[in-house]
Order: sequence, then C-alpha cells, then structure tokens
Amino acid sequence: MDETTPERAAEDTPDGTTGTRAGAWTGTGAGDAGAAEALARRFDADRGHLRAVAYRMLGSLSEAEDAVQETWFKLSRTDVSGVANLTGWLTTVIGRVCLDMLRSRGTRREDPLDTYVPDPIVHVPGAGDPEHTAELTESVGLALLVVLETLSPAERLAFVLHDMFAVSFDEIARIVDRTPAATRQLASRARRRVQDADPGPGPDARRQREIADAFLAASQGGDFEGLLAVLDPDAVLRADGGPLLAGASKVVRGAEEIVRQALLYASFRNAALPLVVNGAPAVLGVVDGKPASLLAFTIVGDRIVRMQVLADPERLAALDIPAEALARAVYPD
Repeated sequence: MDETTPERAAEDTPDGTTGTRAGAWTGTGAGDAGAAEALARRFDADRGHLRAVAYRMLGSLSEAEDAVQETWFKLSRTDVSGVANLTGWLTTVIGRVCLDMLRSRGTRREDPLDTYVPDPIVHVPGAGDPEHTAELTESVGLALLVVLETLSPAERLAFVLHDMFAVSFDEIARIVDRTPAATRQLASRARRRVQDADPGPGPDARRQREIADAFLAASQGGDFEGLLAVLDPDAVLRADGGPLLAGASKVVRGAEEIVRQALLYASFRNAALPLVVNGAPAVLGVVDGKPASLLAFTIVGDRIVRMQVLADPERLAALDIPAEALARAVYPD
C-alpha cells in the first residue's frame, strides 16, 4: 500500500473541498501582502491547538514545534480559499506531519522505550502560567504519554485525533490511507491499551502536593515506613538518563524495591524546587544552581502509582526554568 504523503494533506481538505497547490493564495491575488498577513494571523490563532496535537502525537516539545512550523509551511503554499473549516484542515495536516515524523523516528530511534520519559511541560508556581502551557498540560500526563509511546504510529494518530480532538474516522482514514472501518479498529486497539494502563483519577491538586512532599521528606530522612505509606504496592518508577547517563536508565517495579532505590540516594541531599509537570506535582533536584534531576508523580487516591525521573543532562539543561526560580530551591532540614 502506498503511503499517503504530507503533500496530499494540503490537497484533501476535511470538508471534502480540494486545495490547489500554489505559491500564493488563490482568490486574494498573488503577492497580496494583506492576505498573507491575514493568513498568518489566522494560523497564529490555531498555533496553541496545533502544538497541543503535535505534543500528544510526539511527546517531544522540540519536535512538536518543528511539526507546527512544517504545517505553517504547507499552509503558506496552499490555496485554502475553499476550506470552510480551516482549524479542521490544519489539524489533519499536522496529524500527517506527525505521522511521518513518528515513522521516521521508528527507523532511527536508539533510546529504549521501556525507560524513555517524554518531554515534561514544566510550570514553576509563582512564575506565571503561559497560555500555551495551559493548553498543553490539559488532561495529558506523563504517564499517558508513556503509554502512547508504545502504540504504532497509525494507532497513536487514530487515538489522538479521534479520542482527544474529535476528528472523524473518515478524515483520519485519508491520512493513514485505510478504510474508515480499519481506522476505527486502530483507535479501538489504542484505546484498550490506554485504558489497561490508566491509573485512574487522582485527588485534588493540594492533596497530590501533600503526598509528593511526604514522599520527598521520607526519602530524604531515610524513613522506610514513611515511603511505603505513600507508595502503591504496585508502583512503577521509570528513570531516563539519556545517552550521557545511560547507566541511570531503569524501570523499578513494586513499592519495596522503589523504597530501596530511594534510600540508596538519601545521602545525596540536593536542593529541591517544587514544580508542576504536566499538571501533576513534581520536584526538581538542583545542584550548583542547575537542574540535576526531575521527579514527577502520578497519584491515585492517597498513593503514588507512577514516578517518572528525567536525569538526562541535555534535556534537563533545555528546561525553561528561570534562574530566580532555581535560586529558590532549598536543602532538606
């Protein structure tokens, strides 16, 4: 079966109209600066939505930005004068761009998926709340992104576009070059994987922070029983050290084994900065004023069920955390 190219996404519109490939926008006059500015403003209005789609598809902030830029490039050279629903059209275009990126990634990826932690979206309490951060963090935790990494590219596309953004199976079918019925099956398989791995809803944000703080205090104090009290018996810790710290990458299963790992590091009393990562409580370890590790929690009821540890020096250095926030990190008592 021939793969559908990204260019076809710029020709087959979600509402059934066909856009003509062109260097200018038909109906507004070639080289019309006013029309170009209007289209750019219209695209900017959808930029946050498109970034949210790409982040869920790719789990990478830098790749999501690349996908948004590629979508703008396709829009800028396509006649969309006959498109009734430009947001829908752009959604399918960026979906196709992300699909191609996932397929390309699959042929060259070297990092093991079992220890991979997707890019976190970090919010520093008191440091403002950018609009795009709110858009990206809504209902997409790191634990869910980890599950999405296990899906095939086509399954991920079908699930993300249909279940998260209400794109019809008819439209998704054109992207994956399958029938609507086959596309529905892709989403169904993905949905079962997600539901099987879904830890369930957590308590309110304040209670989640209390539990995260209790874990941190117990681990720093070497409190075995205190750690067990806040961990689900079947908790899972995933650590990603990246290529520079590959030896730190691991998956630890079970509360008692996680406690043993936590107590091993209890003597390393790094300064800690409370954060919110993808809408959930997290803590940043800070050494010499620089990020050294990021620990994010998934909490259900009153227990921690998932822990994601990002220890990759390169990705930590790329986190957008103001220097004044890093200076607020404190050492444990």
